[in-house]
Amino acid sequence: MSVGYRKVLYANYHTTQSGRASLTSAETLFLREKRQFESEILPLLQSAPTTARIFDMGCGSGSLLQAMKDAGYTNVVGMDLSEEQVNIAHEFGVSEVVLGDAMQFFRDSKDQFDVITGMDIIEHFTKDELVELLQLIQSKLVNGGMAIFRTPNMDAPIATAFAIGDFTHENYLNASSAEQVMLSCGFGDVKVQSSFVRVNGLLKEALRGILYRIMNFCLKLQLFATARSTQKVLFTPNLIIVGVKVA
Repeated sequence: MSVGYRKVLYANYHTTQSGRASLTSAETLFLREKRQFESEILPLLQSAPTTARIFDMGCGSGSLLQAMKDAGYTNVVGMDLSEEQVNIAHEFGVSEVVLGDAMQFFRDSKDQFDVITGMDIIEHFTKDELVELLQLIQSKLVNGGMAIFRTPNMDAPIATAFAIGDFTHENYLNASSAEQVMLSCGFGDVKVQSSFVRVNGLLKEALRGILYRIMNFCLKLQLFATARSTQKVLFTPNLIIVGVKVA
């Protein structure tokens, strides 16, 4: 009997994928991710009290959890399937990270959460698995609770760099299909927005901003030329997806 690819690839996921993608040290990558989340995810939590019960699935090295802790959130926990990632999180002092299968946890647990997050994780599930996962997450949120995901954006230029740059990716979304699946799985007040994009250095960032606006204009011209709407079309490398459990 063959061993499933997930067991093989997730065993050393940091070494073969998330860490390999960067030439920097694990600590530098951790701090970079943390800064990204401070700009990209923490603003979405402004309505949540610091005592909110937050679960971060597929939390990796725990950089989002650390960003939350630094912002004052005191009731956070994360789970990751990769023992290597969990060990790295513990080395960085993120003791709230535990080893486990989040899907199975949601199936078995009676716990309820105010916020459930998943950064760069929902693309790792097949379509059938993703629908089950989203329904489980919706059932594990309190009324008014919020789910926040980040996933590669198939409408982004050179989308394959993110979408198929990881062998473990199974499904691919754009803003429209992301909204569709969230609504279909019972979420309300669904919002899909651009991810935070920035490069280091004032001059580099100024140039990037100018080029991005030009690129964005040209891509919208292409849509116009083919008689397609530019509504609900985003071009950043990732999407940020937010859904609320409505009573």
